[in-house]
Formats: sequence, structure tokens, C-alpha cells
Amino acid sequence: MKKLSVSLIFAALASIGTVSAQEALGEGFKSVDEGFNHQSAHPIHRSDIMWQKTIIRNIDLREKQNEPMFSKNKEITKIIIDAVRAGELKIWKNDSLDLGQPLTLEEFLKNIEIPSAEVQYSEEELAFLEAEQASESAWGEADGGEEESENEAVNAGTEYFFPKDLYQLQIKEDLIFDKQRSRMYHDVLSLTMIVPADHPDNIKGIEIPAGSFSYKELVNKVFKDNPDAIWYNPYNDAEHKNLAHAFELRLFSSYIVKVSNPNDDYLVDIYGGDLWTGIMASQWKSFELLEFEHNLWEF
Repeated sequence: MKKLSVSLIFAALASIGTVSAQEALGEGFKSVDEGFNHQSAHPIHRSDIMWQKTIIRNIDLREKQNEPMFSKNKEITKIIIDAVRAGELKIWKNDSLDLGQPLTLEEFLKNIEIPSAEVQYSEEELAFLEAEQASESAWGEADGGEEESENEAVNAGTEYFFPKDLYQLQIKEDLIFDKQRSRMYHDVLSLTMIVPADHPDNIKGIEIPAGSFSYKELVNKVFKDNPDAIWYNPYNDAEHKNLAHAFELRLFSSYIVKVSNPNDDYLVDIYGGDLWTGIMASQWKSFELLEFEHNLWEF
């Protein structure tokens, strides 16, 4: 009887310890199997992570190495926008994903809308437009208030950036050394679509984040089994690859803009805000991470 009581006590203590350990894992590791990052497409258990850094990379799809992801009518940005319009993807305001703020389809489309200066109307034109809008409103009420026709009238003159114009992407990934497998992994977590600052139609002259997307959702809901989601092989039409495989094989060119740090600063800000110094800093950081991985094998 005493042995049974002791067993029950140990079982109770073990269950309490398990709950405490699960709480200690934090919001970023909630999943069916606790200890795994639920945002990861290929999760690694926290107990197997010996070293980790979060990295932000920019991808310029105009670069020659990235052209296979930006082939005509199969641009990765077109694939994503089509999925968003079809309601297959959840849109987030930033790359924090579920810790951040979701965006509606209307807000996303507003972000990729081509900005333009306000049109100045004369008094006669304004009076004509007001009378026309009042007439259309009365007609709509007579028909039961069809909101769709009004929305179409409002959006009739709206122009959006084409997928080919959205040639800048940003990916957030965790660089993880898995001590169980003794290798470094690039665990892509999110992909952000950017309206480029240097595009001639972007009169604001600044980068505009259009929306962020879960890489895991992109793989499972958009890229997988999609004949249009391809990495175009310019040398062999029989060897086109799925975009998910292209990311796994790192068949793209990118440069580091941020490595996790206490102040959450970008590299260009750490090195004084000079653009060219920031570009050099990206190379320095890339070589530094490569050297770190190399040195791990010396022990």
C-alpha cells in the first residue's frame, strides 16, 4: 500500500513538472507536441537546439539567380496574390505572424495599390459628380441597395502593382544547429511581400510591406502540387522544381539585413545608417555565420 502511495506521489509531481515545462516553452512553441515551433514547416524539438539565431533576408527577384522564381506568368508574387484573392492564405501585418495583427483582403489590396496624387476638380465637375452619385445611390436603394455595384464603381479607377512590379521579398528564418543531427538548418518561418522603394510608380519613395505570409501555409496550401508554383530551370525544361523544393535547396540569392540583437536593429543602422556600409555589413555577417558553423566542426 505504501509503495502504491509513493508511486502516486511521483506521478503527481511528474505531471506538475510537465505542465510547468510546457508553460516555460512560451507562446512560440505551442503545438500538438509541446516543444516544437508550430510556425515551422520542419520543426525541431527545443531540446535538440544547441544554437539559434533569427535572420531577416531580402530577395531581389530581378537578380539573375532569382529569375527562375520570377518567370513570366508564374511569378512567385502572382502565385501568392492569386492564393490571397482565392481566400487560401491568411495575411499578416508583419512577420511576427500569429503574435502580430491579421490583415483583411481589402487592406492587403490597399497596400499594393498604386499611389497617385489627388485629382483636382472644378466646382462644376464636383456638382456633376455629386448629382451622379446621388442618382446612383437612389437607384441602388430602389433595387434593394446593391452594395456590390457601388463597390465596383468606387474601385473602377483603382490600379494595382502588377506581380512583376513586386520584385522584392523578405524572408524571416531561424538558423538552427541541431545537436541531434549535428548540422545547421535554415528554418524559413515567413515571407513578406514588399512594394519596392525604387519603383517609379511608388511616389512615396519608401518600402511598403504589403503583407506577410506563413511559409508553412505557403508550402502546404499554395506551392504543394501546384503546377504553376515552379522554379523554372533555364537549362532543362524537364527539371523544373516546385517552389517549396527551391527554398529547401536554397536555390535563391539573398542578403542579410538583420540578425537578432537586443535592440532589434537592422545592420545598416548598427553601422551608422550608410547604405554601402550596410551592404558590406551584410557580407561580413554572412561570412561570420559561415565561419561559426565551420568552427563547430573543430570540436
